[in-house]
Amino acid sequence: MRILSVLVAAGTLFGCAALPGDGPAAINITSQDVETSAETGDYTVVTVNPSNIDKIKSYRPLSFANQFKGVGRGGSPTLLGVGDTLVVTIWEAAPDGLFSSGDGGSSQIPSVVDESGFIFIPYAGRVRAAGLSVEGLRQSIQKKLIGKAVEPQVLVSLKDKLSTTAVVVGDVAKPGVYPLPLRSTRLLDLVAQAGGSREATYETVVTLKRGSRSGTTRLEDLIDFPENNVLISPSDNILLSHRPRTFSAFGAVKSNQLVPFKTKSVTMAEALATVGGLRDERADANGVFLFRYEDAALVRALRPELSEKISGNRAVPLVYKLSLRDPKGFFLSQYMEMRDKDILYVSNHPTAELGKFLQIIAPLISNYSTVYRLTD
Repeated sequence: MRILSVLVAAGTLFGCAALPGDGPAAINITSQDVETSAETGDYTVVTVNPSNIDKIKSYRPLSFANQFKGVGRGGSPTLLGVGDTLVVTIWEAAPDGLFSSGDGGSSQIPSVVDESGFIFIPYAGRVRAAGLSVEGLRQSIQKKLIGKAVEPQVLVSLKDKLSTTAVVVGDVAKPGVYPLPLRSTRLLDLVAQAGGSREATYETVVTLKRGSRSGTTRLEDLIDFPENNVLISPSDNILLSHRPRTFSAFGAVKSNQLVPFKTKSVTMAEALATVGGLRDERADANGVFLFRYEDAALVRALRPELSEKISGNRAVPLVYKLSLRDPKGFFLSQYMEMRDKDILYVSNHPTAELGKFLQIIAPLISNYSTVYRLTD
């Protein structure tokens, strides 16, 4: 009876304060008021089940594409500009003409559009090139040579469009300034011209800076989601950065740690296995949670009732809940792919709190037993 009294007293004493834990229990997380959370900016909870796993897995992250949608021409303008390099070829009908002394009865004249927008052609003088098309410049040169050359025929070839360039720097094989051809040029085209990434593609991010706009995406997303492979515009700045992906594991798992991705894709099941799985004596298999920021479009698809409260394309804090008590949960965990900076949390089982309580009062019980035996 005395020991029982001690237990009751200790229970009263320690019950007044919260017992130490690794984080909230499953029941505490799932009891969040969804509407209040959306209004105050708190997280939204989504239970992963067979009816929504396809939406989660098939969602296409296109925030990068939307950032540059409709902005940029995708290549150089067709008109010539300062810095463009040209080759002007001139033929004459007479073998003893001004330009027919070279091979094939023609002369090739390399030219660069100077800072004033002109090029120099012998006997034609300074000819304005900036603001003209290649064909417009050809006609202008040919017109100026009439009466000086014998039936001149002119061909203008564009060598490098240096008036419109884009910069590629960072973790690429050949960083530098690259001229944009007249044809439409996409982001991957320019990355390929720069030799590609020096690191693994799934560990490389691409940042595109265009005026006041800036966007970042994984290099592989340019391939997996072609919409992200946006058109390049003159004066774009492109940065490739080596950024290895990691996820964090907390709670009732065998190893709380920061885990790097060692392969292109890691599923939730593989992530749990990497940290040793759930702790048998503490884990609540009904409370496996994944914390991340999701695009608002996906949150609206998963929780249509929140559509009015979640607007725009902002990132929304979201908690996925998965239960491993149901065997279906193990199959679902194989479809859930981890992302960079995800947080994996396994909550404690309610009975684990009793175990902690008994560990706290064990020294008190032991001391009481010793004193009781001595007094007897």
